[in-house]
Amino acid sequence: MSVAQKSVVLHSELLDRIAEARARTDELFQIVRPDSLYERPIAERHRIIFYVGHLEAFDWNLLRERALGKESFDPQLDHLFAFGIDPVDGGLPTDQPSDWPGIEQVRAYVSRVRNEIDAELEPAIASEVSTSAPQNSGLNQLLNVAIEHRLMHAETLAYMLHQLPVDRKIRPADSPQPTAAPLSPSMVEIPAGRATLGLPRDNSARDGSARNGSAFGWDNEFEEYTVEVPAFNIDRYKVTNGEYRNFVAAGGYDNRTLWSEADWHWRTAARISRPIFWNRAARDWTSRTMFGEIPLPLDWPVYVSHAEASAYARWAGKALPTEAQWHRAAYGTLTDEQRAYPWGNQFPDSTLGNFDFRRWDPCPVNSHPQGDSAFGVSDLVGNGWEWTSTQFGPFPGFEAFPFYPGYSANFFDGKHFVMKGGSPRTAACMLRRSFRNWFQPHYQYVYAAFRCVSH
Repeated sequence: MSVAQKSVVLHSELLDRIAEARARTDELFQIVRPDSLYERPIAERHRIIFYVGHLEAFDWNLLRERALGKESFDPQLDHLFAFGIDPVDGGLPTDQPSDWPGIEQVRAYVSRVRNEIDAELEPAIASEVSTSAPQNSGLNQLLNVAIEHRLMHAETLAYMLHQLPVDRKIRPADSPQPTAAPLSPSMVEIPAGRATLGLPRDNSARDGSARNGSAFGWDNEFEEYTVEVPAFNIDRYKVTNGEYRNFVAAGGYDNRTLWSEADWHWRTAARISRPIFWNRAARDWTSRTMFGEIPLPLDWPVYVSHAEASAYARWAGKALPTEAQWHRAAYGTLTDEQRAYPWGNQFPDSTLGNFDFRRWDPCPVNSHPQGDSAFGVSDLVGNGWEWTSTQFGPFPGFEAFPFYPGYSANFFDGKHFVMKGGSPRTAACMLRRSFRNWFQPHYQYVYAAFRCVSH
């Protein structure tokens, strides 16, 4: 197959992935009752209606001039739907539903944007294959950005809609709950060795982690570098609701010595006394699932903020892992070989973890032993992102995307922490070894779990 033919095939695959990603987000909006599209389930976030327009506005603003040679037909809506909110500590948005366009106007904008993009993408691809025009040379990268941005929002929307009252949602079918053996928490010894973080600048997949032979990465995933990691111990499983319940019962939220000064101020000011996904029942706790309240599943991972995870780790006499420690436990082996995924180089499937939108909620932390790492650490990918103690920052050789300079750099502020792994609502393509997620420490709503380390 010639280079040109390979390029056509690759871009055809990307077009298919764009259609799949659109279907994924369309499905999410369909679980919201029509009279609730202007609700704001999380105070720090935009109203749902913003995201209906944002996904198309992002694609349009990204591709319109750079790849399609098109002019805006509605600059006002392009701008209105361009920017989200980073939920850092501070003032909350005060807009009202009446401040937003009507749903029919938004849907008409979405429909026209899709039609304009779809009409121009195939000619743009043909132009890239037949010429070396600079304006078309990065189309592959731009399409990957559009796809993964939308899939990230498919997860953001899920945890946002998780906070929407059940009577404002339409329940679709769900996958059956996997079975698991009785849980016995323990720690695993990880010998000293190397952890390779990031992607090589030549953008080639050295470990076979990309199905198409080339690995897309966001700017914060470059450049690849290796860290020598001393030996340590790590929890075999994510910390469960049952283990965290012991921390709550022991007065962990009221013990000032377990919290940093900033975390304690946040906890007391916001009167935080439990994970946001828990509610108090008559005699015990319940769990707020996407579509109902159930008795607290003790073998599910607990979803908490970085501040809460850090306090638990101190209470347990342990710590959160660094990004390099997490990598070593997840992808390392007894030799210098490093795997693409904890289980090896096989592309993720449903036997290996709880991810890729198959479930709305967590499952027991020991449900997928086939996904264990070489050291026997379980549930590292999927079922809940995992907090690390590493502040989000650039790797050596970092270069911001010229077309999206603030994607990562705006968050290199010492106020955000790296998360690794993935959740039930994380797309399989973003389970790659180099992918980095991040959030500020006082945001409880993310599907974020954790495990601890000791020395």
